[in-house]
Amino acid sequence: MIPFSTLDIVALVWYLAIWIGFTYLVDYSPLKKHNISVSMAAHRRRWMRSLSKREFRMIDTGILNGLQNGTAFFASTSLLAIGAGFAMLNATDIAMKVTNDLSLPVETSPELWEIKALCLTAIYVYAFFKFGWAYRLFNYTSILIGAFPYAGDASEEEIEHAIEQAAEMNTLAGHHFTLGLRGFFFSAPVFGWFINPWLMIAGTTLVALVLTRRQFFSRSQVIAKNII
Repeated sequence: MIPFSTLDIVALVWYLAIWIGFTYLVDYSPLKKHNISVSMAAHRRRWMRSLSKREFRMIDTGILNGLQNGTAFFASTSLLAIGAGFAMLNATDIAMKVTNDLSLPVETSPELWEIKALCLTAIYVYAFFKFGWAYRLFNYTSILIGAFPYAGDASEEEIEHAIEQAAEMNTLAGHHFTLGLRGFFFSAPVFGWFINPWLMIAGTTLVALVLTRRQFFSRSQVIAKNII
């Protein structure tokens, strides 16, 4: 049997419900049109429209290189985190000894410790795949920009189609990057679970509140929403 207490199950259900609920709120609910990601998607479209009028596009490729490098950094970090997760699995006996020596009220067992470590590792695996796919999508955006027709060599309809293609690909890349970052943010409460399920519940609630504020009520959201 899985050595979960009732409180562990409650904490895990709360964690999953909050993460899934937050994802629905930001990405699928009617309120999504008010979040910062949607505002930035509009700016990405403005960027591609401005790009279509430039003859030289080195600035645009430089911006994309910066986005790719940032994505590659987080993908590499995810791999390191996955390795750390497996190291936690191999150090179960040491962890048990350390927790027994602490004065904190840590109640765990080797089996429960390993399950928690696997859950944490699974989150970083998810984040790695999201960052890896975002990197690839930014690469596709670079190709679409390279194939962008010049204003004098194509019809207005062809240029508009190229703008929409590049903007949608760029937005999709940003979306998957955001999902990877969200996985990083929601991995934090799992560390509290190693100590006490109540810390996981509190941490999950705090992360969701912070991310909700950043998406809908932050200063950056107000700035991004003001599109001329």
